Amino acid sequence: MHLAPRTDSRETTIDTLTLRTGFEIELLAPAGSDRRDLADALADRCGGSVRRAFHTDSEPSAVPGVGVFRHLSPAFDVVDAAGAPVARLVDDITIEADLAGTRTPPGHRGWYRVLCDDARLLRIVERQVDPDAALPDVLEPVAALVGTAVEVLGGAARVNDAAGATVAVAMPLPGGRERPCEVVTPPLVRDHGAVLDALLTPARDLGFTVPVEAAVHLHVDGAPFRTPAAFANLVRLFGHWREPLRAALGTNPACRRLGALPADLVDLVDRGATPTWDELRRAARGTGITKYADVNLTQLVVDRPLRDTVEVRVLPGTLDAADVVRRAALVERLLRRCLDGRPVPPPGADAAHDPVGAVAALPGT
Repeated sequence: MHLAPRTDSRETTIDTLTLRTGFEIELLAPAGSDRRDLADALADRCGGSVRRAFHTDSEPSAVPGVGVFRHLSPAFDVVDAAGAPVARLVDDITIEADLAGTRTPPGHRGWYRVLCDDARLLRIVERQVDPDAALPDVLEPVAALVGTAVEVLGGAARVNDAAGATVAVAMPLPGGRERPCEVVTPPLVRDHGAVLDALLTPARDLGFTVPVEAAVHLHVDGAPFRTPAAFANLVRLFGHWREPLRAALGTNPACRRLGALPADLVDLVDRGATPTWDELRRAARGTGITKYADVNLTQLVVDRPLRDTVEVRVLPGTLDAADVVRRAALVERLLRRCLDGRPVPPPGADAAHDPVGAVAALPGT
């Protein structure tokens, strides 16, 4: 990745990270702009190019009998001149407050979403469709696969199977949904601050802002935490230290899809038993563990992780690389403490009146 870093005096204030870390930074394009504009700016800066892609997400359904709609939305992969990944820019459906009252018409730039009510079907659909195809044509390969034809209905397209059951629908992107822009980096192994600064500087220059519900997510390699002691310490840290940790990191209270770890999971690691890793992960799966928590531990306990990481989700949104790395450095210290064989202790009385100091002074960090 060869984005030129900014060279002003603030560069020297950026902390150093040592863990291989991926970042997800939630931004908002100004009215009249979109995440493609930022993708083009990043590609110009590194002499690279932009490739259209699809991003998978889900949202509650208003259709009776359908709990969740899963969809593919426009995403943009930026690669450098050698074809190495620089960043992926995607929608984030948790960003809503800043879009209230938007007058942007649906179908910005001809963009659309592909919707499906079954995760397995959507994975098949994604393998068939071309992200560069126009809305009326995008589902043609799906129709060929199931032996039917695409129906175009008032600006939308639909494919039903031979029995009349809907397989997928393509609909114009809702107005305003071109503006949310989650910047997803590849795993970074060095120069974290400089690389992030080179991604965020063009965003600031284009007038991107930090949305109301914004967060920054960190992904670190999951393998070191796939032991009973390390996993238990992660649960103790984000379970018992939840409020002091959120205070120390400055978690955004408007951020959505956060939450405490299940009480049953915390109880599981506090029992003092010494299960094997397989026993512990199977028991953890039965506690209601979910990705929508302050820390996403789901990929540690599944048989086939899609992204083999621990995801820390409680950093606040920002457009400043130094802010991101400063908070990430604290998280890194705490994660390294979780790899220590000694149990992470519960917070003391000082955590209530000085949560930041208590977290910084957590024994063993």
